[in-house]
Formats: sequence, C-alpha cells, structure tokens
Amino acid sequence: MLTDTKIKTAKAEAKPYRLADSEGLFLHVMTTGKKFWRLRYRAEKKEQTLTLGAYPAIGLKEARKLRDSAKELIKKGIVPSQNEKLLSIQADTRQEDSFEVVAREWYELRRDLWRERHAHDVIHSLERDVFPLVGSLPPSQISPRLTLHVLKQIEERGAVETAHRVRQRMSEIFIHAIATDRAETDPAGTVKSALKPMQRGRQPAITDIEQVHEMIGRVESTAAHPVTLLAFRLLYLTAVRPGEVRGALWSEFHDLDTSEPKWIIPPERMKMKKEHIVPLTPAAVDVVRSLLPFSERWPHLFPNTRRPRVCMCENAIGYLINRAGYHGRHVPHGFRASFSSIMNERYPQDHAIIELMLAHSPKDKVASAYNRAQHLERRRELAQIWSNIVLEGQISTNELVAAKRKPPR
Repeated sequence: MLTDTKIKTAKAEAKPYRLADSEGLFLHVMTTGKKFWRLRYRAEKKEQTLTLGAYPAIGLKEARKLRDSAKELIKKGIVPSQNEKLLSIQADTRQEDSFEVVAREWYELRRDLWRERHAHDVIHSLERDVFPLVGSLPPSQISPRLTLHVLKQIEERGAVETAHRVRQRMSEIFIHAIATDRAETDPAGTVKSALKPMQRGRQPAITDIEQVHEMIGRVESTAAHPVTLLAFRLLYLTAVRPGEVRGALWSEFHDLDTSEPKWIIPPERMKMKKEHIVPLTPAAVDVVRSLLPFSERWPHLFPNTRRPRVCMCENAIGYLINRAGYHGRHVPHGFRASFSSIMNERYPQDHAIIELMLAHSPKDKVASAYNRAQHLERRRELAQIWSNIVLEGQISTNELVAAKRKPPR
C-alpha cells in the first residue's frame, strides 16, 4: 500500500518504474520525474491498462476512488475508457502524452534549424495527414498496422513520395517519444518496406545548356538553407555522384590555397571502390570556403540540420530541386548526364577523359589495366571550361549565401 509520503519522495531513476498500491492501482514514475496513476485490469479476455491521471493533480485518495469506480464499471461489463466521467479525467493525460503533443514538442526542438518554408511543410504534412487519424493517441498505443493505415491514405491519392517523407517524420517523432519514455518502439521504422517504392530507373536530366542555366537560376533563388544551396552548387560544378557530395568530409579537401586544389574521395565512398581525384576550380573552392562558418566544427561539409555530426539527408538536394518546379524533370544525379552530354558534344576528342572525370569504369578492361594515367592537367582544364559554361549568368557564391540563415550551433 502506498502512502502520501512514499509517493511524494519517489525520485526519477534511469528507467521508469512502478509503485504498487492495491487492486491493480499503481503509480508510474517516469525518468522525467513525472508521475501518473494507472490501473491494471482484465477486460475482453486480456489485461489492459487505464491511465487515471497525473500526480499531484490527483492525490492518493482520489486515485483510489477512481480505481473503485472503474472496477464497478468492469463488473458491469463496461470498458472504463468508454465512460464519460473517466474520459474527462483522462483528457489531461491524453493531451500531455498524445502523439500530437509529442510531435509538436519534437517540431519545436528542430524548427530553428530549418528554413521557414521547410518548417511549414513539416508541420503542415503532420496536421493534414497524421494528426486527424492518430494525433489523439499516445505514441505507445500506435501500432505498425495503424501507422501503415495512415501512410496508405497518402499513397491512395497518388502521393507516394509524400508518404515516404511523412513516414520518416513519424519515425523521428517515435524515436523522440522513446527517448522521453513515452514509447518503446518505432512502428514507422517497421513499415518502411510495406510502402510503394518510389519510381526508379533512368534518372530524369536536363541536358540542354540553356535549360540548365534556367534551372540553376530558379533553384538557387528558391528559399533554402545555405548549406543545401552550397551542396547543390558543388554538385553541378563537380558532376560527382550526389552521395559523394552529401558525405564529403573536410579531410578530403587538399591544397585549397595552391594553384592545384583537389578533392580526393577515398575508395570506401566510391562506387568503383578506388580513390577518385576531383580537380577543383576557383568557383568550387569558393563553395568550400563559404561552408566554413556553417560546418567547420563538424566532420562533414554538409551536416544534417537535425543531427550535425552526421551528413545531410539524402533527399535534401532533391527536395530543393522539386520545390523549384523540376519534379520529374531533373534529379541531383542528372547533373552527371548534363555534364557528359554537353561536354562530349563540345569536346568529343576528350571522351575518355570526361569518362574519367565521371569515375566511370572503362569498358575495355585490358586497356584500363595498362593505362593508369590520371590526365589531371586536362581534367583541370575541362573542369574550368565546364565551370565557365554552367555558371554563365548565375549569381556569385557570396550572393548565394548572403542574408541567409545563421550557421547551425
């Protein structure tokens, strides 16, 4: 049996724990120090738990009265949670512990790291697609099946990519709930493979230089975090794979103060599993230096705005392109096709070197085994030519990041 003194002096511990009273009533002490009255009972041939309210708003005597009222209902075959009187008592607890409350708490912790437009997109997607269906439920009561139902509603209106984005956001909210002792599992992580896959195949790409200029201008005038804009610019200047830009480490950049700056991507990050050298043009070096205030303290040039010790989200550049109006017309990987098509048309005699710049494996395996020349001098010349072509009419790197958000802390 509990006493008022025992309840009052119960302290938070590393894990949540229970203090039993009698007849199924117990006090649940969270790691945050919050305390909730809960009742264990059997109904519909299984054990269930009913939250009666928070301590000290509800004291020991009142909790016992609520327990007795609930047990009277059980004897009559009535599920306590369906009783209006108990529902009104549970309301405060459900409001505090509901998925919507946890989601808004997660959102407030991160919104200052996002551009205003992205922050609006995040909360709007939850308010539109998630809260109406499961917002009032505690995270611990949301099953994988129910989570999948929420996401399938989005899929059914043809928004497959949105369903994947919402799933990722729900997963992060569940992880936050786990960290704050309001859930034990992440059902959104479980259902990932049950969603329709996003369309893959040949990547859409714009290969006409005038259209490339127009696209870059529109993308770089779109509201976005400067780190994302700089990642976009480094991507089209170097024509490397998006994953290689996204995971770029400060330790990979060499000789930036010399006439031969370069980016050396290690084998473990390359599709071909061998080191790839990217000669950097002055414009590319400007991009790298512009990143210093934003990410010099972190390992990656492009840190994740939510977890800065890891690299940016794999979809960040793609979402930026989509917001500029190029969904289905061009993807981040498409700049490799842009570079290859435009440069091969203008310099067909340099086809082999252009392939080398793209880190493509030569079709003639025997010839490649003997020809190990890097052709760095010509690659640097071609990189500068491409830089001049693609940047024609675009704003400077300084203008790109001017008057943008503050660096992440």
